[in-house]
Amino acid sequence: MPASILIVDDEKHTREGLQQALEEEYDVYVARNADEAFNLMEEEAFDVVLTDLNMAGKSGMKVIDRALSLRNRPVCVMMTAYGSVESAVEAMKRGAFDFLTKPLNLERLEILIRRALKSRNMEEENKQLHQRLDEKFSFESFVGDSKALREVIEKVKLVAASKATILIGGETGTGKELVAQAIHQNSDRAKGPFVVVHCAALPPTLLETELFGHEKGAFTGATERRIGRFEAADEGTLFLDEIAEIDHTTQVKLLRFLEQRTFERVGGMKPIHVDVRLVAASNRQLEDLVAEGEFREDLFYRLNVVRIDIPSLRERKEDIPALLNHYIDLYSRENGLPPVVLDPGALRVLVDYEWPGNIRELRNFAENAVILHRGGRVGEQDLEPKFRGEGRALRSGRAETPPSNPHSVEENEKKLLRNALLEARGNRSKAAKLMGISRRTLHRKLAQWPELDVVDRK
Repeated sequence: MPASILIVDDEKHTREGLQQALEEEYDVYVARNADEAFNLMEEEAFDVVLTDLNMAGKSGMKVIDRALSLRNRPVCVMMTAYGSVESAVEAMKRGAFDFLTKPLNLERLEILIRRALKSRNMEEENKQLHQRLDEKFSFESFVGDSKALREVIEKVKLVAASKATILIGGETGTGKELVAQAIHQNSDRAKGPFVVVHCAALPPTLLETELFGHEKGAFTGATERRIGRFEAADEGTLFLDEIAEIDHTTQVKLLRFLEQRTFERVGGMKPIHVDVRLVAASNRQLEDLVAEGEFREDLFYRLNVVRIDIPSLRERKEDIPALLNHYIDLYSRENGLPPVVLDPGALRVLVDYEWPGNIRELRNFAENAVILHRGGRVGEQDLEPKFRGEGRALRSGRAETPPSNPHSVEENEKKLLRNALLEARGNRSKAAKLMGISRRTLHRKLAQWPELDVVDRK
C-alpha cells in the first residue's frame, strides 16, 4: 500500500503540479487551504503533510499544529518562500520534520519525502517496541499469585516512580534482571535506555573503563575516546548485576557517583554529569562482605536505599504449576509445537523439587520437555533423577551427592567445588582460594553448574 501525502497550498498550479509529480508513487490528496486540510485530516490518516507557510486564511503553521496533535501523527514538511526561512525554522522547532524553499526542486522534494517516511517508520517501530516492552514488563506479566510474589510486585509499584537507588537481592536465577527491567519500564524513564552490566563477567581492568569510559591515550591501546555505560544510560536506568564482584577501585568511583552524580572517564580530569537511575543486584549478602572487608560499608548504604529481595522458587511453590504452564505455552509457540501435558504425578514431583537454579532452571525444563516430548504426556517416570531427590539433598546441606559416575572428572570437580563453598560458607573468594583457582574461574564454574550455588550463607 503506497504512503499517503496531503499537499496544502492555495496556489492552484503548485498543488496540482506536485500532485502530478508524486501520484505515480504515492496516494496524494490536495487541499486549497487550512480548513480543507483539517477536514481531510479528520477523514484520512496521512503519512506526510506538505504545506505552504503563507496562505489566505489560516497559515501553514496552523496546519502543522493540527497535524501534530493527531493520534497518528504524520511527518510535516513546510514549503516557504526564501524570505520566510525564519518562520520555517520556527515550524521545525514546533515539530515539523524539515522545510523547502520555493520554487521547489522536485528531486530534492522526493529525497526529503523518502527521508520523512523512513523517519516515520522508525518512530512507529520505536513506539511499537515500547508498547511491547510495556506489556512484557507490566505488573500483570508476573506469573504467579503467591504472597511472596505479591509483596515483591507491591514494592516494585511503590519504588518505580521514585528516583531512589535500588538494591535487588535473591539467589541465582530468580529473575533479578526482569524485576530491574520492570522498575525501569514502569518509571518516568521508560522512554530512556535500560543498560545492563554483568559485573562478574568482566575483570577489574575492563570493568572500570566499561562503566566510566576512557579518554584517548588513557592507556596502551586506547586509540580513541570511549563512552562508558553511565553515559550510555543518561536519562535512563543502569542495572549493575552481581555488584558484589566489583573491585575496590571501582567501588570508590561508584560511591563518588552516588554522592555527587558525577564521574571522570579513565584518563580524564573533567567531571561528567549524567541523569542515571542506578539499580544494583547481588545473589550474595553484601552485609557479610562488608563485615569481611570485601565491600565498602559507605557504598553499601548508598546502594541499599530501597531493598527488594526476590523469593526463590522453594519459597513460592504454589506458583510452580502456573510457571510451568506459562513456559510450556511460550516454548510451544516459539517452536511451532503442541504443548506437552504434565501428568499429576509428574507435577507433584516438580512442585516438591527444590529448583536450585530457580526460574532459569524451570525454563530450561519447560523448553526441554516441549522439544523432546512434542505434544505428548510427561509422566513421573519421564523426569530426570534429580527431580526425585538430588535437589533436596543439596538444599539440606549435605556436602556430597552421589554422582552418576563417581570417577568422572566433572563429578569430582563438582564435589570439590561444593565442599569448598560449604567450608567457606558461601564466600566465593574464600572458596576460590581453597580450590587454588581464580575468582573468575570459580564464577565460570558456577555459571556452568548453577545447582552448586545454593549453599546457605549465614
